[in-house]
Amino acid sequence: MGLRVRNDPVSARGNPVVEFVRWAWGQLTSMRTALALLFLLALATIPGSMIPQSTVSPISVLDFQREHPTLNKILEPLGMYHVYTSPAFSAVYLLLFVSLIGCILPRISKYLRAVRKPPPKLPARIDRLPVAASGAVTHEVETSLDDAEAFLRGKRYRTRRTDDGISAERGYLREAGNLVFHTSLVFVLIGLAWSNLFGFHGSAVVVEGRGFSNVITQYDDFTAGTLLDTDHLEPFSIDVDRFTAEFEMGEVQRGAARRFDADVTVSDSSGEHKELLTVNEPVMTAGGSQVNLLGHGYAPSFTVKDGNGDIAFSGPVVFLPQDGNFASIGVVKVPDARPERLAFEAFFYPTAMLSAQGPQSIFPDALNPEVYLNAWFGDPQEETGIPESIYTLKTDGLKPVPGDDGERLRAALPVGGGMTLPDGLGSITFDGWQRWVKLQVSETPGNMMTLISIALGVAGLCVSLFVRPRRLFVRITDGVATVGGLDRTDAASGLEEEVAGLLAAATAQQSDESPTTSEEQTA
Repeated sequence: MGLRVRNDPVSARGNPVVEFVRWAWGQLTSMRTALALLFLLALATIPGSMIPQSTVSPISVLDFQREHPTLNKILEPLGMYHVYTSPAFSAVYLLLFVSLIGCILPRISKYLRAVRKPPPKLPARIDRLPVAASGAVTHEVETSLDDAEAFLRGKRYRTRRTDDGISAERGYLREAGNLVFHTSLVFVLIGLAWSNLFGFHGSAVVVEGRGFSNVITQYDDFTAGTLLDTDHLEPFSIDVDRFTAEFEMGEVQRGAARRFDADVTVSDSSGEHKELLTVNEPVMTAGGSQVNLLGHGYAPSFTVKDGNGDIAFSGPVVFLPQDGNFASIGVVKVPDARPERLAFEAFFYPTAMLSAQGPQSIFPDALNPEVYLNAWFGDPQEETGIPESIYTLKTDGLKPVPGDDGERLRAALPVGGGMTLPDGLGSITFDGWQRWVKLQVSETPGNMMTLISIALGVAGLCVSLFVRPRRLFVRITDGVATVGGLDRTDAASGLEEEVAGLLAAATAQQSDESPTTSEEQTA
């Protein structure tokens, strides 16, 4: 007699690497993992909403770092100023994308097979279903089944008929809504990725009466997608014709903003047209770029003459607001002045008032504008080509201009006022002021896909929540119709009424008895 060797399940296993990959793929594509990754992604966005991001506002990041030097030593190495472009965030994003696809595709295949299948066969004991009822049949079996089938079709049930009964099922849209919801999440991720790869956003400060062209050199800050060709941005320009700002003048909420809007002229591929740009109401260009109004401020105008009597500088200078009353700081740089180059640190107060604490602005509108400034001078320097901030002054190689008392020269200038610098260094005149606006230009090609996906996802979620899968069965034997039903969810609202209605249709009379539940049958 030969020995029979039993297959050892351990030795029959495949390559351990393949088995591990298969196990890892199964774990990654489970719905539990997808939900965990979705939660982790939401958790990862919290620092980005609390800490300034360099891709959104580099100036805010610099201010935050200056105000919180100790905290900055922790946050900067962790990459908290560019959360959304960090490798960790991208890894979670991609894993969620793969997990959702791997989870959804098998479910779609399973759902399509289920839709093509007829309702299940009649159970052997209908009376043991959660809700059941029975009654005497007064018509022929065929007639009773016809009436029952008509009732079920009127309730939008799919039916499966046999010689002695009918199986019916509805609620297929519940799983369809569930699949639409999860599929929409995938397309939301695709839309966001599309915008991040091929889109851009940037901002530029434009003084009233001047313009902006959509070329990369015109931006103050610019963030482009990895696959965006910055040499082929949409050709358009915007001229800021006028900016209007109005504030509350009454005692209640004095100084509160009442109106901010800019009259602009847009020139794009559709031609030249006038637009009104307001907060939360962007202007769309013909090519799909979106222009938003982000901020505004004052740009005092100066005329500076050098020691030779030549006009070395003339025009508006953008000042940055520091408080709600628009007290603003700025720098006037005059590198071309001769024989000495000049620079001025200035403070602009729209409604100036001198108090014991010093000058301040008591209202955001320009009711009494004044400029307070300090003057600097130094030897001319060659241009290095190294960019400098227009909002700060590097005092290397500069000395403060001395006053008559030997201290640093300071002056307060009303509109039209001027100051002559000592030792023939030159003069400065405060000519007036203009307003500036901060424009944000963005192009997010995946926004429409994202918006449609979100709308479909909400619709699918509503369908999955409110559609109830339900099965009803009716069998007629020996002149008795037995009807039963069950809900495939916990909520069984309306099931007893439908069982009673089906019984009435099958028996051609109104049933006086309420359907019995499984608990009542057990009792």
